[in-house]
Parts: sequence; C-alpha cells; structure tokens
Amino acid sequence: MSFDGLVAFYHSSNLDATHEFYHDMIGLPLYKDQGACRIYRVRPGSLLGFCDHFPKASTEGIIITLLTDDVDGIHDRMSGQPGVEVESAPRENPRFGIYHFFLRDPDGYKVEIQKFLR
Repeated sequence: MSFDGLVAFYHSSNLDATHEFYHDMIGLPLYKDQGACRIYRVRPGSLLGFCDHFPKASTEGIIITLLTDDVDGIHDRMSGQPGVEVESAPRENPRFGIYHFFLRDPDGYKVEIQKFLR
C-alpha cells in the first residue's frame, strides 16, 4: 500500500486569525480554501488543515511540530509579532537530539519549531 501525502486537521475558532498566523507570520502557503476549512502546504505531500465546522477539542497534549534549519530566525521573527505567545527561547534538547522552541497559535495549540541535530 502506498500513500501520496498526509493532511492533519485541527479545529479553528477563527479561520482568519489562523490564516494570519500560519500563512502571514509562519509563511506556509495556502494550498486550498474550502470555505469551512483552510489547508496549508508544509511541503509536497505534507499538509496542515484547520476547520471551523466541527467542535473544539482540548488542545492539551497536541503539538504541531514544524521542521526547519532556521529555528533562530523564525524565533526572532515570531517574537516580534503582536499577539504571538512565544513560550521559550530556542534551546538544545539532548534527550531527543533537537534544537527547538514553542509558541501558541490563535486557538492555543502548542506549535514547536524544531531542527533535528542527529
């Protein structure tokens, strides 16, 4: 069996605020606007979707991790954005061999910006 990609969907209470965060601030291109759902391309075959038509679930335990070699640059850019809650400075995590930081999106989802070190 073979698959061509993945879309992970999450609830959005405000698709415009979600768009501003993921498209305008983070820089993900809009792949498809379905009205009640907006889907963003992380890379070919890797998509992130947000919908306003299903009930909000708890954000506890959910982490949306975006991989990049420019962790520091994204941290600097996001730290300067009004209304963006950056939870930590970039740091190395030797247990997992990563360099990362966390921030929150408009719906309270924890977003991790990460680089694998090994």
